[in-house]
Amino acid sequence: MRFLILTLFIVFQVNAQEVLFEGHVYDNQTKEPIPFVNLSFLNTLKGTSTDEEGHFYIDLPSPYLDKQVHISSLGYKDTIVDPRLIYQAKRFEMVEESFELEEVVVAEKLGNVNVLNPIGSSSLSSGFSSSATPWVLALYFPNIGNQRKFIDKVTVFLKKNEGFKRESAKFRIRVYGVDETGAPDLDLLRKSIVLEHDVEKEFVSVDLAAFNIEIPREGVYVGLEWLFIPYNWFTENTINQLTNKKEVEDRFAPTFSGMYTKNQNYRVMIYGMGKWADFKVRSRNNSQNFIPAISLKLNIE
Repeated sequence: MRFLILTLFIVFQVNAQEVLFEGHVYDNQTKEPIPFVNLSFLNTLKGTSTDEEGHFYIDLPSPYLDKQVHISSLGYKDTIVDPRLIYQAKRFEMVEESFELEEVVVAEKLGNVNVLNPIGSSSLSSGFSSSATPWVLALYFPNIGNQRKFIDKVTVFLKKNEGFKRESAKFRIRVYGVDETGAPDLDLLRKSIVLEHDVEKEFVSVDLAAFNIEIPREGVYVGLEWLFIPYNWFTENTINQLTNKKEVEDRFAPTFSGMYTKNQNYRVMIYGMGKWADFKVRSRNNSQNFIPAISLKLNIE
């Protein structure tokens, strides 16, 4: 089977002088830097992320300063701001998102285990990569049956990209509830968990049992968030679709594996530029949907 990488970006040209858009993002109360904040310019495919020290930088065509930038990070309120304010101040402060702590449910006595979307190596066929702006790729898991279910473990399958020379890549795992439209809603996992994937290994798993996340009646989304940090950066030779000339394209690891499934319950959505959108790719015979290769292990009462 031919190997295919689905890259979440659109090729376009902008002829304008470039400026260096850089600075730091801080917590407005503690004044501590916030790592892995995503900054995306609305109505464009341009964005970046802060590194471990809360620092970000990106070269931009100067007209981008007349647009708006969407700033988001787990545990903080999403913000849309005039980028000129950040360009001049070289800093931005985020407000922590307040929420009521729910009663903790101790799940030690749960005896049954169920795995949603079990995956074998033979199921993997292609992948998802990103090159323009930080995205969140989210897969919906339905809640079937009346038993109470708690997330035990998430397993994510990834593909090795020959152009990426580091031994590992970083990404953030997200868990969302579901809103009235069926799209991802509030974060159920309140802690920022950044996973580091060994590129020589086929998958990475994270144990979430200690967070006691109960699956809502409406189901749950598991999200994979790209981080546009220097650690994940590499370049790849491409052909410009407009000029048919060779170019060097910036890319960001990792590449998430994908698979085809006939199960219509698994909905895929992507978050970028401040909003969620459906992501639908069908097999050639139109009988299967292409989804990210994520397995969800549950504990059931």
